[in-house]
Amino acid sequence: MTTTRPLLRRLLLGLAVLVLLVAASCGSDSDSDDSSSDTSGGTTETTAAAASGDLVGTFGIDPGADGADGAEVTGSYFRMVQSGGTVADGPFVPNGDSTATDQTYTLLEPGTDGGLTSGAFQPGPDPLFDADGNALADAIIQPVTFFGVSFSITTSDTDPESGDPVVEVTITDEDGTLVGQTTAVTAAYGGQQFNQGAPKPDGSLPGETTEVTGTYDAESGAYTLDWASQIVGGSFDGFTGVWHLEGTFEAG
Repeated sequence: MTTTRPLLRRLLLGLAVLVLLVAASCGSDSDSDDSSSDTSGGTTETTAAAASGDLVGTFGIDPGADGADGAEVTGSYFRMVQSGGTVADGPFVPNGDSTATDQTYTLLEPGTDGGLTSGAFQPGPDPLFDADGNALADAIIQPVTFFGVSFSITTSDTDPESGDPVVEVTITDEDGTLVGQTTAVTAAYGGQQFNQGAPKPDGSLPGETTEVTGTYDAESGAYTLDWASQIVGGSFDGFTGVWHLEGTFEAG
């Protein structure tokens, strides 16, 4: 009996120590789980926050399409407001070469880059025009005929009209609403170049020039972008280009 009692005491002591060790281990696992849960929660919050902010990549252009049975034009298009008119009410210049039923709409097709890129320039080729004044730039949009001569658009670090330095297109998502600037956008037509960005290189919004607005669905990447840019000087002085792009944004 004398020998058995010390053994029993040591056994009970060992069991007590084992219980304490198991309890400590469970507490550690629980803490780890809590920590993991907290980290996961933090990641979720970060991802959600990243859904809003600067969109750097390509705004893919859906081709413009004539509305069926008199319906509105869909996809991407260009319109030109006559000098003295307004973006809201026109009058708009009819393009005799437009394939749309309403020829005040000139339908756009995506270029070799797929669309308009933010965060990088998309300059035109050299030469920019052929011998007849047709624009050859085809990265953003395919050259499209306007009164017998093809026009297109480019972006570069210097505005060809003013000679002022400009920055890349920047577009920001603010909870589904797009804002930004397209200052570097230039139209090439008939051997001439016209700034078609908003705002202008000096930061102004002359005449019917509007700020860039749009919509964005972060899940699908679907977007719309709209702006207007009044031409200052040259043969189209006072005319305003109205731009509507829509499609899917791809980051990168």
